[in-house]
Amino acid sequence: MKSAFIDKLKESLSSILPVAAIILVLSVVFGVGTYQFVLFLLGAVMLVLGLSLFNMGADMSMLVIGEKIGSVVTHSKKVWLIALISFVIGIIVTMAEPDLQILAGYVSEAIDSWVLIITVAAGVGIFLTAAMLRIVFKVRLSLLLIIFYAVAFALAFLFVDPSFWAIAFDSGGVTTGPMTVPFIMSLGVGVASIRSDREGKDDSFGLVALSSVGPIIAVLVLGIISGAEGIEYAVSESSPAVGNTDAALLEFLRGMGKYAGEVGIALAPIIAFFIIFQIAVRVFHKRQIVRISVGIVITFLGLVLFLTGANVGFAPMGTLIGEGLGGVAGGWLLIPVGMLIGYFVVAAEPAVHVLNKQVERMSAGAIKARSMMLALSISVCCALGLAMLRVITDINIMYVLVPGYAAALVLTFFTPKLFTGIAFDSGGVASGAMVSAFVLPMAIGACGVIAGEAAAAEIMTDAFGCVSFVALMPLITIQVFGIMYRHKTSKIKRTFLTVEDRIIEYEVN
Repeated sequence: MKSAFIDKLKESLSSILPVAAIILVLSVVFGVGTYQFVLFLLGAVMLVLGLSLFNMGADMSMLVIGEKIGSVVTHSKKVWLIALISFVIGIIVTMAEPDLQILAGYVSEAIDSWVLIITVAAGVGIFLTAAMLRIVFKVRLSLLLIIFYAVAFALAFLFVDPSFWAIAFDSGGVTTGPMTVPFIMSLGVGVASIRSDREGKDDSFGLVALSSVGPIIAVLVLGIISGAEGIEYAVSESSPAVGNTDAALLEFLRGMGKYAGEVGIALAPIIAFFIIFQIAVRVFHKRQIVRISVGIVITFLGLVLFLTGANVGFAPMGTLIGEGLGGVAGGWLLIPVGMLIGYFVVAAEPAVHVLNKQVERMSAGAIKARSMMLALSISVCCALGLAMLRVITDINIMYVLVPGYAAALVLTFFTPKLFTGIAFDSGGVASGAMVSAFVLPMAIGACGVIAGEAAAAEIMTDAFGCVSFVALMPLITIQVFGIMYRHKTSKIKRTFLTVEDRIIEYEVN
């Protein structure tokens, strides 16, 4: 276990240090106070330790539980049981998803936090059920994606006020975070494992994709029911810039207490479900139960440290840096800075590491985790460049989302099925805690300065939406990567056959 932690620690350092270095330079440039600087440094240490522990704990517990539940439930061949279990898991895991809690906190003045959380959880529950049944009945993923996204855009344009659009599409990104992704992805692997056909592995991906579109539709329906119009963001003052080391430590202790409660709530239903599942089917041996239990504890500690570091150390710094960038050259520096942060920030998302390892494992090493990380980094780089352009120019969010999703859906007809599932899953995992806790506050801070007196209204339409952009771009990039991969493998195969034909011809002669 010690060597495993050291390996995870090295991975975490290589993931988080580049982002921390960029923020460090920006904080010096904009003269951030000593107190905020200390908060940031402590937050960076917590992020590294938290990500290391989370990755190790998820490998030991969440992935194992999810795969076994998916396999056992599907082996029962009872469609009603598969649907029920999927619906329940979707709701209980999502309701306490840390990323969703962060977003709900930002919009709590406009929409009641629990109303938004319950709405999103219901959307995930329903669509996770549809995703599981899709694997069982072998329904093509691209067909469902086209139908559901068409419904989402129709609802948005015909029935929902534009001030509600960004929140709805952001909701699809924040639901698939560090708590949800390990469980959902391993469920898909477990279900696909009982399929005897060769397309079973391809269909193991796609659960996160459908679980991401569900909240978008659910929140749009909430907008229709509530009749929300012209909602505004409650602009608050910047966090205090003064304090001492004792005050900083106290701030982190408060944060750890808060997020320990939230993560505990998140894990409690999963633990209860695991206990009931084990009592009912007894599929885990004593040694496995001990290992899973230790893994859950490690996951808990990792998430508490990670969320405390992200929210207490990084979020206030994000707002201050955003305000600083928004006041320089009309805010145009936001674009290169946002792109630079975007390239590195995706590596600091816990769920991304889970996805990349699952992809490498399910493709038998044909698709390397390193290649996936590079593709995602480029995707998020472009996404945050567009997001910051919106903050500056007030471009309608649909001018990006409509052609973006249209391109992504068209590519499904040309991309190998495996890459379609991976691409749409990647969109969900890339938009995680770091985007919500640092990039969104940076966009809010910048928008508050650029918009001036109109900030309350502009923030809802311009600052919000950056999460949805991060969720969109990997859909295109990974599918293009898939087309290139198929072309490369086909070329190698043709070369091999040509050489083989020449050898046969030589032997005959």
